[in-house]
Amino acid sequence: MDNTGYITITRQSGLAREMQVVANNIANSATTGFRAEGVIFSEYIQPVERGASLSMGQGNVRNTSFEQGGLTQTGGDFDLAIEGDGYFLVETPAGERLTRAGAFTPNAEGELVTYDGYRVLDAGGAPLFVPAGTKIAVASDGTLSADGAPLGQVALVAPNEPKDMIREDGVMFRVDTGYEPTENARVLQGFVENSNVNAIGQLARMIEVQRAYEMGQKFLEREDERVRTAMKALMT
Repeated sequence: MDNTGYITITRQSGLAREMQVVANNIANSATTGFRAEGVIFSEYIQPVERGASLSMGQGNVRNTSFEQGGLTQTGGDFDLAIEGDGYFLVETPAGERLTRAGAFTPNAEGELVTYDGYRVLDAGGAPLFVPAGTKIAVASDGTLSADGAPLGQVALVAPNEPKDMIREDGVMFRVDTGYEPTENARVLQGFVENSNVNAIGQLARMIEVQRAYEMGQKFLEREDERVRTAMKALMT
């Protein structure tokens, strides 16, 4: 394959990855607490003979949007939304994870959990217990109370390095660089945060990526035909 083919294939590979990301965004446009992703393209320069070089595009880095999603009022006592910076802290089999998806519910043991059954943690890293048959109120700082008696405080944390967060399971993030409590957040009871995906914008981007990919594919087909024609001419 000649240099032109290599350059085009690297571009096609990046566009294919972006198409997967865009499709995933659209599929999760109604997922509570979901954060949209994008693809960052970078230039890769490969030296060749006689001091020349090839400039190729790579789309290997995924970028997460941390913009605030819209809020929907549900009226549920255990539906919580964060306004501002910060994340809820939950306990999973793989360790502690951060999330903005605040559609919680008590389990059979009275522990506050996510819909996947992961326990929601308090500011000290312990599970939160919700007594049955009581009216639960949640203050703006995350403090839970039952019939006026405080029960605990939902952890509101922020990663030390937001760009280093690793997405897991759609709405969960792993933080290897640590996190700390944040005061730049407010909890709203009876609300959930929607996905921050702009569905119309993502559909438009999907069309753009598809057209760009088709254009690259046609170029490769024409280049292949040109090479075959040249080879036939040399063999005759």
